[in-house]
Amino acid sequence: MIGSFQVIARVCLAWVMSSALWLSAPSSALAHEVLPAIADMTQSEGQLTFDLSANLESFVAGIDLAEVADTNEAPQAATYDELHALPPAELDTAFREFWPQMAERITIKVDGTALTPTLTAVEVPEVENPELVRTSEIQFTVDLPPGAESVVVGWDRAFGTLVIRQMGVDAPYDGYLEAGAQTPPITLAGGDQAGPWQTFVNYIPVGFDHIVPLGLDHILFVLGLFFLSTKMGPLLWQISAFTLAHTITLALAALGYVSVPGSIVEPLIAASIVFVAVENIFARGLSPWRPVVIFGFGLLHGLGFASVLGEFGLPPGSFVPALIGFNIGVELGQLAVVAVAFLIVREAIRVDMGRNEAGLATGLYGVGTLVAGALAVAAFMVPGFLGGDLMGEIPLWNFFVPLTLLAFLCLLSVLNRDQLDAYRRIVAVPASVAIAIVGAYWFVERVFL
Repeated sequence: MIGSFQVIARVCLAWVMSSALWLSAPSSALAHEVLPAIADMTQSEGQLTFDLSANLESFVAGIDLAEVADTNEAPQAATYDELHALPPAELDTAFREFWPQMAERITIKVDGTALTPTLTAVEVPEVENPELVRTSEIQFTVDLPPGAESVVVGWDRAFGTLVIRQMGVDAPYDGYLEAGAQTPPITLAGGDQAGPWQTFVNYIPVGFDHIVPLGLDHILFVLGLFFLSTKMGPLLWQISAFTLAHTITLALAALGYVSVPGSIVEPLIAASIVFVAVENIFARGLSPWRPVVIFGFGLLHGLGFASVLGEFGLPPGSFVPALIGFNIGVELGQLAVVAVAFLIVREAIRVDMGRNEAGLATGLYGVGTLVAGALAVAAFMVPGFLGGDLMGEIPLWNFFVPLTLLAFLCLLSVLNRDQLDAYRRIVAVPASVAIAIVGAYWFVERVFL
């Protein structure tokens, strides 16, 4: 049996390592977060015009936007920062020099014939806040052949996500293209607007993606709810209050009735993470006020989700199904997080409650720790291991390390099952401490850094 001092030392080491890992991960409010580009497509006088809103610095720097969630993670981060500091005229010049390379990687096929776009305008704003992403406007066109009927649009995967919106026609096409994807043939005369069901289905993965893997702050909040008590009752009350609240503010903000700056919302979201994690450390069950507090924090998180939708908007003709689909995707992402956490800790809880044999659980957690640890090391050391990243966004080692640490804590809990509240003391509390540290760091970062 491992001694109490050794248990405490190993637990402390585990949560410190876990905190360091998550502190190194990108939060959703970092200054150089990768955002979707938005292109409005308009047909006029024999031309097809694209008005594109995007972060030009990332293009010129050569960052692969499909591989990073924040430009600070890219090897070209220093180049990006230099471009970001340029005055508008100089960035304009740098982008115009880069344009021929970009034009070759933009796909515009009219009735199956590939056309090369021509750059017609660049508008770069002043840098009002060096800590925020600068969104510039460019315009490019292609000449339409006589009788043109349809167009396919896309661009190179390295340019990241593209939102394409058809303008000036009835029932316009509206699409959210993952990196490297292309639109289906879009009828130039209109009529390709997705129906309510298709819009609903299309926005489910968008919502899921903004929890797993992009919503690290929302993931930590949900885990904070989970580690208070894995019993169904308390967990159900908390998640229900959280879900109802963020659904309300998500809808109100998306409809334009509520608007709160991200500079206020994002620090408060970080503070909510700290609150639930710290309460986990001192509370042993669901307090009478906790669902009310969770509801209030859910309102904040809904505003955070709304800022995501605000990046690319919702199709006006299918607003409700898109909003519902996005929200369901968010819920599925949250449930996925809880499901993974539960599967990992389940046997440790059963052993702690005397409902399972410790020998079997010890073997499971021992093997699980070794396998997850080996995968974490391999993902960190071997470029492109298992695809290199999670859903094209988060490095796989950033995913496997927390799993390794959690499995290890569960192993310690099983080995010390004769101690009172072994699971809570060795797993739930250290995990909550780690979550609180990360939340506190993000709060300081979002307010002061």
